[in-house]
Amino acid sequence: MSESPFTAVYGSETLAPDPEPAAVPAPRTGDRRAARRRRSAEAGPALAAPTGRRRRGAVAGAAAGPGTWRRIVPQALVVAFLAGGTTAFVAADKSVRLTVDGEPRTLHTFADDVDELLDAEGLGVGPHDLVAPARTEALGDGDEVVVRHGRPVRLTLDGQSRQVWTTADTVEGALRQLGIRVEGAYLSAPRTAAVPRAGLTLAVRTERSVTFMADGRESTIRTNAATVQEALGQAGITLQGQDTTSVPPASFPRDGQTVTVLRITGTREVREERIPYATEKTEDDSLFAGTEVVERAGRPGARRVTYVLRTVNGVRQKPRKVAEETVRDPVTQLVKVGTRPLPTSVAGADGLDWGALAQCESGGRPSATDASGTYGGLYQFDVRTWQSLGGSGRPQDAPGPEQTFRAKKLYVQRGATPWPHCGRRLYG
Repeated sequence: MSESPFTAVYGSETLAPDPEPAAVPAPRTGDRRAARRRRSAEAGPALAAPTGRRRRGAVAGAAAGPGTWRRIVPQALVVAFLAGGTTAFVAADKSVRLTVDGEPRTLHTFADDVDELLDAEGLGVGPHDLVAPARTEALGDGDEVVVRHGRPVRLTLDGQSRQVWTTADTVEGALRQLGIRVEGAYLSAPRTAAVPRAGLTLAVRTERSVTFMADGRESTIRTNAATVQEALGQAGITLQGQDTTSVPPASFPRDGQTVTVLRITGTREVREERIPYATEKTEDDSLFAGTEVVERAGRPGARRVTYVLRTVNGVRQKPRKVAEETVRDPVTQLVKVGTRPLPTSVAGADGLDWGALAQCESGGRPSATDASGTYGGLYQFDVRTWQSLGGSGRPQDAPGPEQTFRAKKLYVQRGATPWPHCGRRLYG
């Protein structure tokens, strides 16, 4: 029986060679993950390949004949394959130091870059997380990868609130990372307090310079107070009675701010004030146009008003009204307004010089009255005569044309005798 090139013979026993490893398809160019799988596949069969059995009693170092070479050549091929696969396996494995949030550990990985390592370790990273080196950087044996997770901080800094992110795991580290000066500052949490992954609420009041002007003196202090009132106490200034400050005492003191202390003394004063009455007018066609007759006289009301009189730093202020009470309601005045057209003439009196008479009696003023208040108007009527001629109210309250009309009627009745001193002016 003829021998196969892959058959080795020891004496009378024939051994079949180990099966040849199956060929692994080459990955696509540039695919790092496929390359890693290829290297693992190459290394696997090599480690798993069984060794051939030897016949007992075989003499080592026997002279090599033609049959011996046929046995040695296949074995040499197997040994070479094993050596190549093991080398590829060892070359793909890397020892890497991974530090996550300050906790280091060393691990072995076949990852080609940082991103593959993070995926393999199940480390999801977000936009606020820090990864060094960059996720796309190639990974080599002995490299170190650092991951720090972002933490939300609900920060109120000097009265202004906002949310920020930090990769620091302590309050002090977060403040340093955010560039916030902590010397002399008030912190709502200790500097050594941890910042958990879920986040932290933190209030910070930095130290500020505030100047107070009080009682003629100026004093400047450094403070991290939350209110002007609190800073006043730190400066040794006390508010008493109605005293206050130029800014609200509960407001936040700003760096470089100047606050004036207002020393206030005050009293209350009650005054009774007049309430003006309203006037209501209605038309009346029984009265000549331009005539107004008061049907009901108006009466003013009264109110009681309380004022605060203050003196600020020795200076008297304008009274400030703080309360009022109506004591008596005003009474509306009712007035009738004539709409009847005036007559144009009076027979027997139209040709006289009424302007000269008016100038002599009243200086030509329709509202004129004498010193006693008995006579009024252009022609100095008394009220009784005026009303007997059809006039309403007082003559000085009627328009000039109506006064002239009634003077003409009086002339027709009595001539110029009602005007003993100026009557002759009617005749030019």
